[in-house]
Amino acid sequence: MNKPVLIVMSRWHGRKRCKSRLAKDIGFDRAAAIQKRLTNHTIKVAQSLEKEGLVEIQLAISGIGNNAANRFGDLKGIQNVINQKEGTLGLRMKHQILQAQKRNFKRESIVIGTDLPSLSKLELLEALAALEKNEIVLGPASDGGYWLIGFSKKIVTPLVTWPFSGIPWGTKEVLRTTIKRGLSQGIQIKLLRELNDLDNIEDLSPWQT
Repeated sequence: MNKPVLIVMSRWHGRKRCKSRLAKDIGFDRAAAIQKRLTNHTIKVAQSLEKEGLVEIQLAISGIGNNAANRFGDLKGIQNVINQKEGTLGLRMKHQILQAQKRNFKRESIVIGTDLPSLSKLELLEALAALEKNEIVLGPASDGGYWLIGFSKKIVTPLVTWPFSGIPWGTKEVLRTTIKRGLSQGIQIKLLRELNDLDNIEDLSPWQT
């Protein structure tokens, strides 16, 4: 049985390499520290599913070279580490899914970022369950994007160009446009609960103690 692949897309937690919007409010060093904490949290949640044999993790990282990325993966106990390519978010996600399919053909693929302080095992279990009956699963974000996108075997085998082209990435229209295009092609979409990405200082409230 092919396990679903859980693709964790992250950026390296180096100074001036991550969270530029947040850095404007709290400085580069603190923003980098928060990025590191976010990445570690996301990996920990993902690994809780991997330990149960429910998924295979693929870490997609940007901001460092291949050797450094592999060392970081070894440190975290992740075997599959792939650098993100240049281009739009859509192109980078497409590349990661294609790489996952090369290792293990015809399986569900879920893509998440590392900007969710409130992410828990429950949300990922809900996404896996939703993919059993739907072709696309989306986790809406409060900023108009989405914190998760999942693809059924039907969508990724072979991988269609939708929804990776023509999406207004970085705007409040990402989710709406993705849903609209999917429905126009007869794709069955399931929405999960809305979560809040961490982009600005106001988004830090879940971690304020």
